[in-house]
This record gives sequence, structure tokens and C-alpha cells, in this order.
Amino acid sequence: MGYSRAVRIGNLVEVAGTTAQDGDIITGADAYAQTKRILEKIGAALQEAGASFEHVIRTRIYVTDITQWEAVGRAHGEAFGTIRPASTLVEVKALIAPRLLVEMEATAIIS
Repeated sequence: MGYSRAVRIGNLVEVAGTTAQDGDIITGADAYAQTKRILEKIGAALQEAGASFEHVIRTRIYVTDITQWEAVGRAHGEAFGTIRPASTLVEVKALIAPRLLVEMEATAIIS
């Protein structure tokens, strides 16, 4: 598709919409497991750009079933702990593949 997982311009890092899909494999059948995998991928993208979770100021989370917000929130909280970025969680009709339940974006500022 011709995009980057993350782009750094100066001290700003934008991480593109990230899902639990790795090639043809979708990691996790539930929202919690998918969110954990997404956060692993976001963490790796941040590291490659010279940032980490502590630099994240905002996340945007898209779910196909809003009733799964607690599972998604639990995984998000485990990754961010006391960092507490501003976050938005919205329900969407569908993601790029039917088995995908969660997609997340992140914005980081490196101080």
C-alpha cells in the first residue's frame, strides 16, 4: 500500500493505524490478545523511530464491538501504566479484515 508504520519529523512521531495482523496471520481471537499484539508492534515502531511508550501523548483506538472496551482498556493500561496518554476509543463498522477487532494509532513527542 505504500505507507510507513511510523514517521518521525523532528521530535514528533506518528504511528499509523496498527492491527494484530502479521502477513496472513491475525494474532489473537479476542480483543485483549489483539490489543496486546498491536501494542507490541507500536512499541517496536516507536523504538525504531527513537521513541518509547513514555513519549506517547495520544492514542486513537478503533474497535468493531464497543462492548469490548474493558478488554482493550486493560491491555492499553498494562502497556502505558502511569504514562496515561490522551486516548479516544470509537466503534467502527469494520476493519480491513473481518477477524480484526481493534486498530490503534499513536502520537509521540520526544522531549
